[in-house]
Amino acid sequence: MNTLLLTAGWGLTLNAAGNIATAYDAAPVTPALRPLYALAQDVASAIRLFRGELWYDTTQGMPYFEQILGKRPPAEFLKAQFVQAALTVPGVATAVCTFKSFTGRLLVGSVTGTAQTTGQFAVSLNAAANSSPPWYVNAAAVMD
Repeated sequence: MNTLLLTAGWGLTLNAAGNIATAYDAAPVTPALRPLYALAQDVASAIRLFRGELWYDTTQGMPYFEQILGKRPPAEFLKAQFVQAALTVPGVATAVCTFKSFTGRLLVGSVTGTAQTTGQFAVSLNAAANSSPPWYVNAAAVMD
């Protein structure tokens, strides 16, 4: 799988040759860490995916509308959903979700895990009702 490199605002960017950049050729880490960066970005994308949003497989995604947004689920339910989403990404061996804070409509935490091949990844979770789009989970790949 060749993951497109996403900017901090989740837009596409170009590589030095003027083509759409991939995480494997232009991620802002050393070349050896680029596969791990791509994996972390794929995990962040899986966490951000709303169930039914993926047009070719509407069963994939988080149950944001059905069980999360406006429902005030327990923190343990959210953690389990984030981990389950991370484990759907090919190449992810383990995943753990921790919250630093979860007050009102503000969630701050991370999903960390290990790749099946080698290395560890982390995805930060920062969600607030007043954040600009993309608004619910502002997940970003974080390299250790």
